[in-house]
Amino acid sequence: MYIKRLQPEDGEYYRILRLEALRNNPEAFSSSFEEEKGNSVEFYQNRLKSTLSYTFGAYKENELIGVVSLVCEDKLKIRHRANIFAMYVSEEGRGKGVGRKLMSEAINQAKCIRNIEQLYLTVVSSNEPAKNLYASLGFEIIGEDKKALKVGNTYYDEDLMVLYLT
Repeated sequence: MYIKRLQPEDGEYYRILRLEALRNNPEAFSSSFEEEKGNSVEFYQNRLKSTLSYTFGAYKENELIGVVSLVCEDKLKIRHRANIFAMYVSEEGRGKGVGRKLMSEAINQAKCIRNIEQLYLTVVSSNEPAKNLYASLGFEIIGEDKKALKVGNTYYDEDLMVLYLT
């Protein structure tokens, strides 16, 4: 297994895994499968071209089995912050350290970006494995957003977590 920063040419693999994530874990993302299923490969290629974001992929042989995105803020007053988005590991990669390696790569990238002092993420409050992973990497819960997401008729609370880099 290896980690690499995804490039536009990885757009098709990213699209496939992204749609799997939205289908399998709709409670974990603010986007939905229904909203993204019609997006073209070019849409994802353009996302991977962004100068304000870094998307890392975990590969087992030539198969993309996990992703995470680090997105930097560009407004003057919050340029010291970045966000972790779209964290997902496929079933076959879970429990094998893939999520930890992806998160470590994103954190290390953030440390290399001038002025980034804080990393933020949100996680469904009931997702104990993810919360434990983030806490083990130094993230701490700083707030809770009640009924943050609604999937069908079910509401999900989210915890806001932060990692202070300085």
